[in-house]
Amino acid sequence: MGIKVDFRKRHYMKKSDKKKGIDPVFMLDAKFEAGNELVVLFGRSGSGKTTALQCISGLLEPNGGKIIVNDKVYFDCHKRIDLPVQQRSLGYVFQNYALFPHMDVKKNIAYGLKGFSEEEKGRRVGEVLRLLHIEGLEDNYPSQLSGGQKQRVALARALAPKPEILLLDEPFSALDAVVRMKLREMIRRIQKELGIPILFITHNPVEAFTMADRMVIFHNGRVQQTGTPEEVFYHPQNSHVAELVGMTNIFEDVIVGEEDTATGTVLLRKDELQVSVIQQKLRAGRNVSWGIRPENIYILSEEGETDPQEENVFSASVKSIVNKGASKLIYIDIGHHQNLLIAETSNQTFEKLHLEAGDTCRVKLDKRKIAVF
Repeated sequence: MGIKVDFRKRHYMKKSDKKKGIDPVFMLDAKFEAGNELVVLFGRSGSGKTTALQCISGLLEPNGGKIIVNDKVYFDCHKRIDLPVQQRSLGYVFQNYALFPHMDVKKNIAYGLKGFSEEEKGRRVGEVLRLLHIEGLEDNYPSQLSGGQKQRVALARALAPKPEILLLDEPFSALDAVVRMKLREMIRRIQKELGIPILFITHNPVEAFTMADRMVIFHNGRVQQTGTPEEVFYHPQNSHVAELVGMTNIFEDVIVGEEDTATGTVLLRKDELQVSVIQQKLRAGRNVSWGIRPENIYILSEEGETDPQEENVFSASVKSIVNKGASKLIYIDIGHHQNLLIAETSNQTFEKLHLEAGDTCRVKLDKRKIAVF
């Protein structure tokens, strides 16, 4: 059970362009599988996330491939199957909620319950009102609701027909941080209770990491990587994924050295800069890239003792410091290598360091958290 997609979609500037043989302006190649879990489609704007959702929903027709949800074929190019939207058992929540302003909450939710008796509609509306914790709002109109309440009503309407899959297109983008946090937990709870696949689009890394059971990373119309948040955030398969998930320290054109069998590590060399990493089946002489997240770079005081055997400890100079609120971003140059790194540290740790722009310090890179791709 779950979802399996493997399809392609080409976008043309005009309908006539295809007949004229003009190249499409955008090509989507989407291939991934997921069980009954919360799946985050993650990537920059224009990477293909919404197009993928629209193809799954039936709002767009792919140019080839298959879409299967809970063993039901929604689309199969070779078998000429393309179920209309109303025959696909799904709920879809749009970015702008798309509530009917002339209908109260109760009627908005009941709108999709075609074929239900009035008694069944009333019972189902009551069930989703309780599920979304919005009892008491059924007689209100959308203009009388807050942003968070509108979002819950849109979710209730999508869930009312008991869909086999729920599609959410950046549903929290217009909400403030506190409301977003509450709704994230609500979506996770709903997924566990209903046991259906939920596809959730976001370009917010924090939202992706805290919500996803599985992530699907899009870049330039292609799925670059799938996996758990931990796999994607700490073991990106290429520089595109690494940049998307916030691995701001990326070094390319690095040469793999020989393995140190005693420690199970290898050296990565670029000019005079050498870093030690855990052996990841890397072949000596291979050209690779490596990256590390800002929170895995540790700032050490200049006065502390240094173990000559300690790996990945470098002299550094502080270029600038940026306040992020609960933490500080520290831009540093490593030694004489002119390699700029960005470290992130808590305010409590930063206060103990007494650092200012222009100061010198030492930095340590956690070799267990260095990703090689």
